This record gives sequence, C-alpha cells and structure tokens, in this order.
Amino acid sequence: MQPLHLLWRDEHLVAVYKPAGWLVHRTGLDAGETRFVMRVLRDQIGQHVYPVHRLDKGTCGVLVMALHPAAARALSQAFEHHTVRKRYLALVRGWMPPAAEVDHALRPDDAPPDAPVQSAHTSLRCLARLELPEAADPRFPGTRASLVQAEPTTGRRHQIRRHLKHLAHPILGDATHGKGPLNRWWAERLGRQRLWLHAWHLGLPHPVTGEWLALESGLPPWTAAGPVTWLQLAATPAIAVASDALDWQQRVLALPWQPL
Repeated sequence: MQPLHLLWRDEHLVAVYKPAGWLVHRTGLDAGETRFVMRVLRDQIGQHVYPVHRLDKGTCGVLVMALHPAAARALSQAFEHHTVRKRYLALVRGWMPPAAEVDHALRPDDAPPDAPVQSAHTSLRCLARLELPEAADPRFPGTRASLVQAEPTTGRRHQIRRHLKHLAHPILGDATHGKGPLNRWWAERLGRQRLWLHAWHLGLPHPVTGEWLALESGLPPWTAAGPVTWLQLAATPAIAVASDALDWQQRVLALPWQPL
C-alpha cells in the first residue's frame, strides 16, 4: 500500500495528505474497506497515532494526528472550541453567488426524525465559474459549475456537503446529496468518479507551544492573482504534491474557469 504524503511532523503531531477513498480509521459502517490512515501512518512512522478530527471517506486533503495523549487532548479541545480554521475547495453544480453565509441547523444523518437539530454555519465564497457547451441536462444548452471555497465554523458530519445541497449547488460526485445523472456526466468528462471536495488548508494552535500552524495540502492558494495562478498551473508540470492531488491539478484546475 502506498505511503502517505507527510505535510508536517514534529514530536507532538503529524499532518498528512489523506487520499480520497481512504477512511481515517476502521468503522463498522464500511466493513469491506482496507485503507485506513491510522494504520498506514502508524506503520509508516513507527509509532502510535491519535485521531483528533476526521475527513469523510471521499474527501481528500489535510488531516492531523497527535503523537501522544497530551497533544491529542490539546488538539481535540482546539477543534471542540472552534479555534481551528478549516478551508475547503469544492467543485459544485451551477453558478454559485459570489458569497453566502449558511446558518442552517442539521440533524445527524443517522438520527431519527424527531432528534434535535444542531447549529451549523459555513462561509462560502465562489472563486470561479465555467460553462461548457455540452448539455448534461437536455433542458439547458450548456453545463455550468463553480469552484467554491468553504469555511465551516462548526464541525457537523457532512456539513459542507449538506449546506451546499441546501443552496441547490451540491458538490459534484456526491452520491448521497447530489444528482446521479449529473455526477455520471461529470465523471465521464473528468475521467474519474469521486467526490470533488478537498481539505485545502488547516490552521490551528500547536498543542505544546501554542504557535499558529498553517498546514497546506499542496495546491496553490487562491489570491488576488488567481487568474494567473490557475492558468500557469494548467500550463506547467504538476507541482510536487501527493499523487491524489494531481486529480485536482490535471482534471479540475485545468478547466476553462472564469475567476470572479
């Protein structure tokens, strides 16, 4: 099994690039899966690791693990108290508005209908839009999509996916909250069936020193020079990042985006 791409490591924590399709740890909900970040990482670095947050199986990008119990407690408290900044990149259906604040409470996916909802908030910013001349739906002459930056301030399960569905802009490749025919149409064009959600950036206080750590997945940040960045990236060889991230570089970022 391929080794994980390390993004950061000291004696207290390690950050890795989690590939799409991997589970963070074993779960009875997906008993047939054999790829677990915890197990591979433990064997790769030769020491026990402690999970402090999770990414969905289909989501790729920055994942942090603690290397001893004290660091695990401090990091878990940072996530619990919302002192962590998370930034995701999503490929979504249609043209998103330039910005949106979604304050929409969610009930856990597996909870009964009468279970209480939990507060959930996500800040969304549309980075770029495109329209392809081919029609995924015969009612329309073309097919539209947007690149969206999502910053969840709470950590509910499937929060970003459910909030984008709430806005009628589901993430492409989302088999649970998206549209099957559209997902299959995009999978044919992109050459890959997957959830197009990427954990781009994770900022958090170091569990021992308190120093602010800005952990990046390896994709270039979006700045005021966004149009140049994307065009240069599409025209140059892939930068040295985890192999899974090449999907984003070669299949998504090279599309004919029009930055906002």
